[in-house]
Amino acid sequence: MDPSLDGPEEGVGLDASLSWMRAAGEMTRLRLLYLLDRLDLTVSDLMEILNQSQPRLSRHLKLLVDAGLAERSREGAWAYFSTVNSGAARAFLDAILQPLNEQDPTFAADLRVLEAVRAKRQKRASDYFAANAENWDRIRALHIGEDDVEAAMLDMGLSAAPRSLLDLGTGTGRILELFAPHVARGVGLDSSRDMLAVARAALANRQHPHMQVRQGDAYALEGVGRFDLVVLHQVLHFLEEPDLALRQAASCLNADGRLLIVDFAPHGIEDLRERHAHRRLGMSDQQMAQWFDEVGLQQFDERALVPQQTTVDGEALTVRLWLAGLSA
Repeated sequence: MDPSLDGPEEGVGLDASLSWMRAAGEMTRLRLLYLLDRLDLTVSDLMEILNQSQPRLSRHLKLLVDAGLAERSREGAWAYFSTVNSGAARAFLDAILQPLNEQDPTFAADLRVLEAVRAKRQKRASDYFAANAENWDRIRALHIGEDDVEAAMLDMGLSAAPRSLLDLGTGTGRILELFAPHVARGVGLDSSRDMLAVARAALANRQHPHMQVRQGDAYALEGVGRFDLVVLHQVLHFLEEPDLALRQAASCLNADGRLLIVDFAPHGIEDLRERHAHRRLGMSDQQMAQWFDEVGLQQFDERALVPQQTTVDGEALTVRLWLAGLSA
C-alpha cells in the first residue's frame, strides 16, 4: 500500500505502460477495476457480483496488483482489494474508467449486484452501531456540540491547504467524511474490524470513493506513506503510550504537513475510565508540549472548546485541539 497521495510522476516508461494496458485490456479485469474503483471488495464479494470462481478471480486480482493498478489490504482473515489512489497509475485508471458507460448491460448488471453488497454491509454496520450507540451518545452528551468541534477541525486542519489526509483511529469514518470535499485522497486506519465495517459502509453510502479505510495499528505505521494532514481525533486518551503514537504519526507527515490532535482537557470523570476504557482523563497543554518536543514537532495553534453548561450531574468535558508540524 502506498497512499502517499503525491501527484502523478512526470512520466512512465514503455514497459510500465504496456503492463497496465495488458492488465486492464481483458474483460474480467476491466470489470474488476470498474467495481474496485467504487468500493473496496473481497474475493467473496466479487464472486457474488461476477459469478466466477475464486481461483479465477484470484488470478485476475493478482495480475492487477502485480501491475500496480490495484492494491490488497489484509483485515484479519479477510483481504480487501481496491484500485490504487495515487501517482501515474491513478491517472491511467481515470483515463480508462471515466469514459465507461454505466448503462452498458454488463456494467449495469455488475452495479446492481454491487448495490446489494453495499446494502448488506450497511445493515451489518448499522446493527453494530445501534448496539454500541448508547456508549457514544453518553460521551457526546458531556461536551460541546459536534458541529462546533468539526468546524474548528476544518478551520485548523485546512489552514495549510492539504491534498492528502491520514485519519488514525478512524472509528466510524466521520473525519474522512468531514474532510472528503476538501482533499484529493484520504486513508483511515483503525485496529477494529467492526469499526472499519461501519466506516466503509458510511463512506460508500455517501459516495466518497477517494476516501478509503484500512486495518492498521497507530503504534506501527511503517510503510503507510506520507500525508499533508494527519488527524488523531479522540484517540490518545485510549492509548497506553500516546507519545509512541505521536512519534509514529509524525513519521507520516510530509515536510510541510500538519498533525491535528483533538482530545479532552484534563477532567475527573472516572466513569469514562471504568466503563469506557479511557486510559487517560484528558491531556494538558503542558503534557502535549512535552510530547511535541520529544518527537520533534512544533505547535502552530491550539484551541479550547468549553461547553456552555454542565450536565445534570455537574459533569462536562472541554475539547482541546492542537495543530503541530515538523520542527525546522
